[in-house]
Amino acid sequence: MTPTASTGPVRTVRHPDGVVELRLDDPGRGNALDLTTAEALRDTALEVAADPGGAVLLRTTGGSFCVGGDLRAFAGRGTETGAYVHAVASAAHAAIQVLYELPVPLVAAVRGAAAGGGVGLALVGDIVLAARSARFRLAYTAIGLTPDCGASWFLPRLVGPRRAAQLILTNPVLTGDDAERWGLVSRSVPDAELDDTAHRTAADLAAGAGDALRAAKDLLRLDTGADLRRHLAEEARSIVALADGKDAQDRITSFLAAKSVS
Repeated sequence: MTPTASTGPVRTVRHPDGVVELRLDDPGRGNALDLTTAEALRDTALEVAADPGGAVLLRTTGGSFCVGGDLRAFAGRGTETGAYVHAVASAAHAAIQVLYELPVPLVAAVRGAAAGGGVGLALVGDIVLAARSARFRLAYTAIGLTPDCGASWFLPRLVGPRRAAQLILTNPVLTGDDAERWGLVSRSVPDAELDDTAHRTAADLAAGAGDALRAAKDLLRLDTGADLRRHLAEEARSIVALADGKDAQDRITSFLAAKSVS
């Protein structure tokens, strides 16, 4: 049997070994989250949740995992910026919630840049593998915004409050090896081995004791799903309030101008 795949900026690939792959497939834009992609991510996550196989593999096509929100789509909207950011965040947050509540193990494979919302998307995995050359950076406060996609919920639980504050407030760049040392990811692997290692990990889980794995995941998620839902709502409120302000809009414009020059 050969894998079956859907199409679009976010798609599913169903493998004969029981692995259901959810893949962001817009490499020309760094898999950035504009409204179309965020809604596709939400809808595809719901599709996967309805029939998740034995394990889910979250990965992306191209050189970047996900560069976060599409700032070009945010820029130039003036007083409509907040409404647009709210729509993007709402769709992305619905996807995060669905992925977090998947009944089967979720393996995430991160290569290249994971920035902004891409960090939260990566951290939703139960097992997160990163290429050694991967680059993790929150970057929100540098453009006058606050975290979304659950980043400010996952990070304190994974790395502790001090390191979470450092990541969110000062925006350092962590390599895959750094991310493993800090506890953001389960393991850092050589770049050339990431895809095979991630798929093999998911396939081994899919072939495992399914009832036990689901029950174990239930225990790990006990009473946290509602907490994440509340936190995602507060993240959306905060980033939307700032997105309508002049400081954030000026910083986004400056960031895009500097990027076009470089």
